[in-house]
Amino acid sequence: MAEAAENQGTPTAPARRWLRGTAVVLLTTGPLIGGLLPGPAAAAETVGPPAAAVASTAQSHARSAAHTTAADRTGTGSRTADISISTLSPATPQKGDTLSVTGTVTNKGRSSITDGRIGLRIGEAENSRGALEQNAARKDYLPGADGKKVEGKRATVKVGSMRPGIRRSFSIKLPVSALKMRSAGVYQLGVTLTGQTRERPYDQILGIERSFLPWQTSDSENKTELTYLWPLISSSHLTAQTQSDEEQTPVFRNDGLAKELAPGGRLQQLVHLGKDLPITWMIDPDLLATVDAMTERYRVQKKGGGTTAGKGQAYAKQWLMDLQSAVKGEEVATLPFADADVASLAHRGRNVPGALGDLDSATKRATNTVEPILHAKPSTDYAWPVEGALDPSIVDVATSAGAHNVIARSDSLRDTALSYTPTSARPIGGGNTALVADARLSKAFDGDMSRPGATSKAVQRFLGETQAVNAQVPNKQRSILVAPQRKPSAGQARAMALALSSLQKDGRWAEGSDLSEAAKAKPDPGANRRVPSGSQYPASLRKQELSGDAYRHVQETSRLVGDFQKILTREDRVETPFGSAVERGESNSWRGDPKGAANYRDGVRGYLMGLTKEVHLIQKSPITLSGRSATIPVTVQNNLVQGVDDLELRLTSRRRIGLDVGEPQAVKIDGEHSQSVKFSTTSKANGRAFVEAQLYTKDGKPYGKRMVFQVNVTSITSTVLLVIAGGVLLVVLAGVRMYTTRKRNGGSAHGQDPSGPDDDAGDAAQPSSDADSGSGSEERGDAGTADSKGPADGPGEPDEADEASPAAGSHGRDDEDGTAGPADTGKGSGTVPDAGEKVDR
Repeated sequence: MAEAAENQGTPTAPARRWLRGTAVVLLTTGPLIGGLLPGPAAAAETVGPPAAAVASTAQSHARSAAHTTAADRTGTGSRTADISISTLSPATPQKGDTLSVTGTVTNKGRSSITDGRIGLRIGEAENSRGALEQNAARKDYLPGADGKKVEGKRATVKVGSMRPGIRRSFSIKLPVSALKMRSAGVYQLGVTLTGQTRERPYDQILGIERSFLPWQTSDSENKTELTYLWPLISSSHLTAQTQSDEEQTPVFRNDGLAKELAPGGRLQQLVHLGKDLPITWMIDPDLLATVDAMTERYRVQKKGGGTTAGKGQAYAKQWLMDLQSAVKGEEVATLPFADADVASLAHRGRNVPGALGDLDSATKRATNTVEPILHAKPSTDYAWPVEGALDPSIVDVATSAGAHNVIARSDSLRDTALSYTPTSARPIGGGNTALVADARLSKAFDGDMSRPGATSKAVQRFLGETQAVNAQVPNKQRSILVAPQRKPSAGQARAMALALSSLQKDGRWAEGSDLSEAAKAKPDPGANRRVPSGSQYPASLRKQELSGDAYRHVQETSRLVGDFQKILTREDRVETPFGSAVERGESNSWRGDPKGAANYRDGVRGYLMGLTKEVHLIQKSPITLSGRSATIPVTVQNNLVQGVDDLELRLTSRRRIGLDVGEPQAVKIDGEHSQSVKFSTTSKANGRAFVEAQLYTKDGKPYGKRMVFQVNVTSITSTVLLVIAGGVLLVVLAGVRMYTTRKRNGGSAHGQDPSGPDDDAGDAAQPSSDADSGSGSEERGDAGTADSKGPADGPGEPDEADEASPAAGSHGRDDEDGTAGPADTGKGSGTVPDAGEKVDR
């Protein structure tokens, strides 16, 4: 019965019967005992069924703490209404201030609320962080624990009747003195809705929202030194791909980074808000490199293939300018390039050859990236495992690349022996230091800050926690580190900035400090310095780690990049984009996204393989070598924009027929050109052989695919040479015969032989008979006299006739038909006696 009254729950069956009986008695006897009932003010304070007034306070607290009523369900009891506090100003009030509280109240119940009133309740001062934790975790109204009602007209506002689902706004302003806060400490401030419902027609608390007010009237003698990391980290956006142009236009996975850089975007808000705060910038160099690439023309991959123009160039330029201005003169710390996942590397990649070397190269790339862009020398002496979870292997890997400070969190290195929060610095051996961030402060803004009232609640909790830390040991100054979530949203960034600016403005119990100062702070002797074992590493985080296969894939890609670089005339055009892409494949940003990580790694490998294939051998068709020695040409094609060098082409004969394919040949080709490499070959036997052509790098490693082609070797024998010689001799003899024939015909024209040049042809085609020799000679004589130029030439060249006569005689004797001699004699004696003589001679 008392339990139901205290927790505002649904009464049990005996309680309902008791209430019905009590209601009847009150209705019939109310006028008689009205003077004995509490007044309105007392009734409002009791806020419960009349039976609650007769229960003892001790019993009510004990039974309410059990939380066993039906009021735990939203929409009933003290959860009937949902209250959110939009603003609480000032966040750290001082004497003479006016406190302003604004917010909304929503009826979450099933029935209407009548006579609703918003009021304030103030608790007792607390200096215990544990008490703050308990108060923040409580959901239901708990009399006594939720403080006293703040009296005064200005401390209460009416919201009237509210049907289910209705939301109303409220605003309360009252002097801070009305809260009656006396001693220094953190006070719980409760905002309540008091009203009635149809089921419970009496005043009761139907909703409560809690916040915290740190109160301190003077400055602390030993203010807490508070180091707050301000992370500028994003996921991997830039691919290894570039356009095939001289400018190497970069290609992005998507254009999501442009939204983060645009006004109101996550990264824009972080830079805009952080420039005036007491923070230490913690920057991923990959983000700077990516944004720097966006300041020029860039392309974005499309889902269906191809690329489109990026739209964030103007945002990138402005963001970099703002960041350069914000960090000027401030401490800048950097993570290894692409925020390498040191925990995954320690647990999954440590035994993969070459994986540890990637962390060292990522650390060096960090300095080379940040300094030219921000014009400031960053510190690379820090490693930040995800969520600050440590084990010995993580420490070993994190410090292997030169970092001497590992950022941990107090829920990993727990301090169970101390009753206060110790200084963050802890020596952990080997000259290394663990900077243990406070877990509660670090997780204060993890939630969804877009929810109504979330920002105000988180800010007040953060301020209350810092004040409680300082009050734990007032005479001992400590250095506290806060390491928030790696990628705060825009809303979370605004909440963090509001808390830090309020703390900075107040300055009564905490002051800002740099990360380097936190690393040098004097450690607490009693603080825990033992790094937890590997078995204590959170299983939830271990499930998100990159796999061993992922690290093997990355190392294979690194090897291919190294081989490819060796043949290029401009290695930097490949080393920078691919070296960065390999390190991006090992980033913390892939946690919880194994499919995305695999797709990214495969994309890098696929693009690289495509580039290496641009330098290749052109396939040859089967060739035939005639002879024991010949030249074989092999063509190498280079479709890259830049030239290739330090390649060697080797031919190898697969069949032992004595085919010597010559010495290896050097290959050097300009971009978008080809080269024909010639090999002098010799063979000792005839036959068919398969020859293998393979490119090699300067260190003897095969490059690209081999090319195999067929060679047929045929030798020229002595018989073939004799046949060819005989054919040549016949051609020569035929030429001599033609020459002598023409000479003979020329001699006949000077004498009496009228046959002329056609005599031979006539004799060969149609031999003359004795019967028609006279007529035939007459016809030929006429032709000779008419056509021959012999009479004109003869006088001037008597020696030619003499030379022609023997030739003509010889020709007559060699005539095949045996009639040329007699026919010529007859013609000479009967027609031209002088000519016949010349022929006889």
